[in-house]
Amino acid sequence: MGRTWNRLQVNLHYNTICFSLKLIFESGIRYERSGTLHGLMRVRGFTQDDAHVFCLPDQLQDEIVAVLDLTEKILSRFGFDKYDIMLSTRPDKSVGSDEIWDNATNALEGALKAKGWEYGVDEGGGAFYGPKIDLKIRDAIGRSWQCSTVQCDFNLPDRFELEYVSAEGARERPIMLHRAIFGSIERFFGILIENCAGDFPFWLAPTQLKLLPVTEAVKDFCYDVQSKAKRMGIRVEVDRGSERLAKQIRNAEQQRVPVMAVVGMKEVEENSLAVRSRKLGDLGSFSVDDLLEELKRCDDLAIEMTSMGVQEDNESKGSDSEA
Repeated sequence: MGRTWNRLQVNLHYNTICFSLKLIFESGIRYERSGTLHGLMRVRGFTQDDAHVFCLPDQLQDEIVAVLDLTEKILSRFGFDKYDIMLSTRPDKSVGSDEIWDNATNALEGALKAKGWEYGVDEGGGAFYGPKIDLKIRDAIGRSWQCSTVQCDFNLPDRFELEYVSAEGARERPIMLHRAIFGSIERFFGILIENCAGDFPFWLAPTQLKLLPVTEAVKDFCYDVQSKAKRMGIRVEVDRGSERLAKQIRNAEQQRVPVMAVVGMKEVEENSLAVRSRKLGDLGSFSVDDLLEELKRCDDLAIEMTSMGVQEDNESKGSDSEA
């Protein structure tokens, strides 16, 4: 692989599984000893959002900051805004020169300082091929689990004999970054489910809106609303309507559905929905189009609907939190 210095930067993703956040994932298998398997937290077959970034030595810190920015954005979208950060340095057995290890470690440390994040140092805890930053998030009972990581790698570019032509015309080795945002997808969602207790944020809820018909006569209207909502990408269910309204509301709340809408003959005549939030109670009556547009906006921006036109932005809340 030969590239000039100004065309070097290449991002390679292992392309196996596509996720709604438009990240790329790969599957792997790891043999775990008997007794160490632990639900979704530790499994033998797992999926990782693994990616490699090739860059020049003087691009390294900027690339690390970009990875940390992406990590912060994604974790905060899932409601994780506090994590433990460790900088792991050179172990006794390693590859690469002292100079490249020092430069890479300084770049990782400089990126953390640029982010203003507090971190600990794990002396000798790096991989044999380079130093790394690990982010650990805590589950509902306070256990710490490693998820995100960014690692410098001097080994693979050397083994694959990767080269670029520097500004001076010399052939040089690039540096490669391993990066994973979620780490093990199974572990990440195990932590997420425990932390949320099944009460997912609106954008992630399996059912975002549940229509509660008061009588059999309004079901066709409910199905029309459901079809329109699905075309907009909103996940909607129509209750069977076989229970009393109070029981329908209770069932939807126990199922952690964030938004419900009561539908009676009045709503059919006015082409409206009587909206109820699981967390805030009754929000009032709104036209079908206005409500669906609002729900679509909340879904796109990953924000919670509190009342029409007033939302709670989880991502902006997390951005100001301490790491």
